[in-house]
Amino acid sequence: MKPRLQTTLGQQLVLTPQLRQAIHLLQLSALELEAELAEAVENNPLLDWAEPESLHIADATEAEAPQPDPGDGAPPDDVPPWTRDDEPWQQRSGGSSDDTEEGDAAERVAEPQTLRDHLQWQLHLTHLSVRDRRIGAAIIDAIDDDGYLREPLESLRETLRPDVVASVEEIATVLHQLQAFDPAGVGARSLGECLALQLAPLPEDTPGRPLALRIAAGPIDRLPRVGIEGIALELQCEPSEANLALQLLRSLDPRPGAQIGSLPTDTYITPDCVIWRHQGLWRVALAGSRAPRLTIHRGYEQMIGHTGSSDSYLRGRLQEARWLLRNIEARGETLLKVVRCLVRQQSGFLEFGAQALRPLTLREVAAEVGLHESTVSRAIARKYVRTPRGTVALRSFFASGIDTEGGGETSSIAIQTMIRRLIDDENPRKPLSDARLAESLKAAGVPVARRTVAKYREAMGIASSQDRVRIA
Repeated sequence: MKPRLQTTLGQQLVLTPQLRQAIHLLQLSALELEAELAEAVENNPLLDWAEPESLHIADATEAEAPQPDPGDGAPPDDVPPWTRDDEPWQQRSGGSSDDTEEGDAAERVAEPQTLRDHLQWQLHLTHLSVRDRRIGAAIIDAIDDDGYLREPLESLRETLRPDVVASVEEIATVLHQLQAFDPAGVGARSLGECLALQLAPLPEDTPGRPLALRIAAGPIDRLPRVGIEGIALELQCEPSEANLALQLLRSLDPRPGAQIGSLPTDTYITPDCVIWRHQGLWRVALAGSRAPRLTIHRGYEQMIGHTGSSDSYLRGRLQEARWLLRNIEARGETLLKVVRCLVRQQSGFLEFGAQALRPLTLREVAAEVGLHESTVSRAIARKYVRTPRGTVALRSFFASGIDTEGGGETSSIAIQTMIRRLIDDENPRKPLSDARLAESLKAAGVPVARRTVAKYREAMGIASSQDRVRIA
């Protein structure tokens, strides 16, 4: 077959560099955007951080300008500039008119869960008696931030008196129950016991596991002095086998409590937007607008204007800087547009909590704001918003729906909230089964099948009715 030239006519979508950059910036979180801008400033000499003084001068100039009448919809002077929002769309909300309290709540950032809270939550889900729970609570209070129980059981026995008179054996039995909690290894009284607790759930055929258990039971404390050869000689095994067991031990966590008690800095949530209430209106603004902003270096810009068209490098960098600034502004406008839509649709969630969350999909939001579904998906990806109910992910505003008997729809999250309330109010001696929960929801106008109730219950980490029986 001879090669030949052939002309065809067709259409192909080509993304320009500017559009690619806009899409890339839109899907970045707040921390990722900050890192992206820092890299851009480092690589582009035409970009620079705006000086804080210039921001203060701009604020002073705005303060000297004539202020509009409060009746024209402009925000009053007591609203912080970083949370101002002049859009007239906000809905009037009901409920309490104490805006100061709501504003203070909007400033709160979700606090990290402590190890004690994590263990207490698991203790509440166990089938232990009230007496054993009191013993478990005392043990949890004695566990340090690393996850170790440093106090002897005899001291715990004295601490429980006179409310609970328990023997050391009873305390040890409850401690054994707590040592099965997450994270693995919590409640250990020594390093060897901590490692043994983490080795226990591993499959028996795990390479090096039997020998690792023997090392954790005793020679682990002598390892720094005798080395691998000394451990192998003491346990009467080959050095290669001892080395394999030590590699398995090194893969374990000697401080399991640190996984829960102290979060690394890079896991802190930085909200992208702020939602707060002022004079009965829900307001929206981008968070961190007081942070240093990017600007074009005026000195280089003036130099380019005087040098003519010969310096193509600086002119190219100037064009890139202008594209970046425009795309950052477009990212903020798109994010605000989507969040405003979410607040309009889910104002009940902000007022009353998760039980008032209505069904909402990406398609509905995209149709209302005039964007494509993929654009809305990128806009809410890894984004968080600070609200009077804490810092929540934007994806939590979306929920699937189930038809009710009244002709409306109820979100799946609202149904989960109803199930949790029914379980919290149940008789601990006769917990509600999934079928009984389904009947209660149906009586409330939400027809849900038993299998759906079981799925939601398991998703919330709630045990079955048989495991929730409490005999006190």
